[in-house]
Amino acid sequence: MVGRAVYKGILRFLSYEYGYPYVVQPLPVSHFAATFNKKQQVVLTWQAERDSLEPTADAQRFVVYKRIGDGDFDNGTVVRKCAFTTTVPTDEVVSFKVTALNDGGESFPSEILSVGLNSHATTKPVLVINGFDRISAPDDFRSSDDNLAGFLAEYDNGVPYKKLISYVGPMKEFRRGIPWTHDDAAGFGDSYGTYERITIAGNTFDYPALHGRSIMKAGFSFVSMSRAAACSDPALADTTYDGQRLTSQYSAIDLILGKEKQSKFGRPGLHPLTFKTFDKPMQHLLRAYCKAGGAVMVSGSYVGTDLWQNPLVKADAADKKFAKDVLKYQWREDRACTWGQVAYVVSPLAADTTSFNYYNKPNSVSYVVESPDAIDPADDCAYTAFRYPENGMSAGVVFGGNATDHWRTCVLAFPFEAIKSQPKRDEMMGRILSFLATPSHPGRTSGLVQ
Repeated sequence: MVGRAVYKGILRFLSYEYGYPYVVQPLPVSHFAATFNKKQQVVLTWQAERDSLEPTADAQRFVVYKRIGDGDFDNGTVVRKCAFTTTVPTDEVVSFKVTALNDGGESFPSEILSVGLNSHATTKPVLVINGFDRISAPDDFRSSDDNLAGFLAEYDNGVPYKKLISYVGPMKEFRRGIPWTHDDAAGFGDSYGTYERITIAGNTFDYPALHGRSIMKAGFSFVSMSRAAACSDPALADTTYDGQRLTSQYSAIDLILGKEKQSKFGRPGLHPLTFKTFDKPMQHLLRAYCKAGGAVMVSGSYVGTDLWQNPLVKADAADKKFAKDVLKYQWREDRACTWGQVAYVVSPLAADTTSFNYYNKPNSVSYVVESPDAIDPADDCAYTAFRYPENGMSAGVVFGGNATDHWRTCVLAFPFEAIKSQPKRDEMMGRILSFLATPSHPGRTSGLVQ
């Protein structure tokens, strides 16, 4: 926002100084969605965003960029409408991003959405919802007497936009009164130099492709949507979500939450908290889908903390009820793991106890997961499916239906995309989708794998 304001100021000054009219580049598009039509073509839709402070910034055209597999994006196709239909090869993850154009230039790109058409799929595609749109500074604190303050890297080191080159290491001097002595004792704000030479990965806005690759390996096709598009479908207006229509279209919903959680934005008190994991529209959508017999996978670091123990906001009883009644989990503890390791336990999901690792230190490959939650089952027919080996706390919960609730859920308290090994991700997604795709039978509870 600050950068855009500076850019506008410079542009207006040059326009006034030299007597030329100016046009401000448009804002990025929103409400992006990538789905299939009846002909198995990809239909891309989005919305142009208007700049309420600058009438010249309206978009006139759009550029659709396509990427096949792990290749690069092409040079783009210019279109005039907020929709584009194209064909894609089978058995490939195909990704798209969109920018807006006007005479002032090209906007920043949208998030990246992906689709995959599995030629061997025998059922409906999986809908991947990218609910991880958070960009924020690290967690911070200030003592009551204001003598101590700083960033809490071990709790949550924030989420950079795509990548960060300025991070040198966690802060180590929190006393405001300590002055600079020399560069190795820099006073208040002094930090370790652990990561001085490393580019730190942030939110790439490119996770549907990673999830989709594993979904394809599991034998399913998939489509994807942004959070805004999924929760603002005209056919799903307000709180009247058509769960039956959703179950007729999708085998399961895979909700990506990453490090999403309610966070401060700008100066305290001037802006509301943003980036809630399960806001009301998302709750309405998932509740309707589950009530119609759907199957949901959710993964994220703060799926419990954000609803139960976020220090920035008072917990809402309705949020907790949604998590317990619909997704069938409840918060147990935040900052549950430091090792970066998770293991299966014997459950309806698996019969083994193999383990795997996720990125728990700053690195150049994936955003860091510093302090994931522990969550517990909230239903007699829900089971712990994963644990943190360092302390045995529950890291994931599955629910296979009961006598009255005929849907299935899998909630992971760690982000799926942060798992280091591609084969481990493929294996996990295969197990989860196999479990979710099994119909729930009224009156029959889900038992343990023998």
